[in-house]
Amino acid sequence: MTSADKIYTLQNLQPVLQKWREENQQIVFTNGCFDLLHLGHVDYLEKARALGDKMVVGLNTDASVRRLKGEERPLQDELARARIMASLLFVDAVVLFDEETPYELIKAIQPDILVKGDDYQIANIVGADIVLEKGGEVKTVSLVKGYSTTNIVEKVKKQLNNK
Repeated sequence: MTSADKIYTLQNLQPVLQKWREENQQIVFTNGCFDLLHLGHVDYLEKARALGDKMVVGLNTDASVRRLKGEERPLQDELARARIMASLLFVDAVVLFDEETPYELIKAIQPDILVKGDDYQIANIVGADIVLEKGGEVKTVSLVKGYSTTNIVEKVKKQLNNK
């Protein structure tokens, strides 16, 4: 299986989800822009995956990232970001979403476990109501301090301006 084989549309992900459910696999879901993969992302995703058996990552489309982060973002296009995410051994599926939040995607996937970083309160996690209503779990995992794409971008800009 190549990394490209782990990138799905919502439609072609459904039979995979069904198979995992039939095998009693716990499906973990998280989401993000993942514009520049860094240590914070890897640590977060690894911890999230350890909470279940299969990991689905909802990835913001380029248009969605621009709406959330501004016109200079994303730095990498959605295909590149999807392939990079899918190449991680602890990511089982990547699916793009175009909305500002993954609410509709979570509703369609119905994960057993919804995960975000500990910079979120469970009450404020988009889709928590869906997962909790069906008896699933919503969890936060600790983040590696000091790592964010925004911080990396600012550091690079500062270094370029000092030349």
